[in-house]
Amino acid sequence: MSAGTGVRHSEYNLEKETTTLFQIWIYPRAAGGSPGWGAKPFPKGDRSNTFVVLASGYDGDEGALRIRADARMLGATLKAGESLSYELGEGRHAYLVPATGSIEVNGVTFNARDGAAIGGGETVTITAIEESEIVLVDAE
Repeated sequence: MSAGTGVRHSEYNLEKETTTLFQIWIYPRAAGGSPGWGAKPFPKGDRSNTFVVLASGYDGDEGALRIRADARMLGATLKAGESLSYELGEGRHAYLVPATGSIEVNGVTFNARDGAAIGGGETVTITAIEESEIVLVDAE
């Protein structure tokens, strides 16, 4: 969702069961613009042991939801014991969170919904301690 020039926004759960979600806010490259939103399925199997671009502000990231930011949001699913690496460019910043499961990132353990802030210029190695779904935001 992009607030653009302004959106009145509220969230509520009309269901009987508890809703659990998290939000990641990314600064746009410029203020203003028209409000907008999008939704798209990203099948779990397509993300198995690989990063898939979910949302992006860059040309060439075909199939991703468009955002108005110098950033991309990626998702991956890892089985216990699997590892995946991501090279974060110099001057970039990343936010990494296991939506589910438990992972180890460069020797530090993160459980579901724990977030890691990572500076650029390094390769991040993620190892699943248990089956995990991972979200990574790579931004300027």
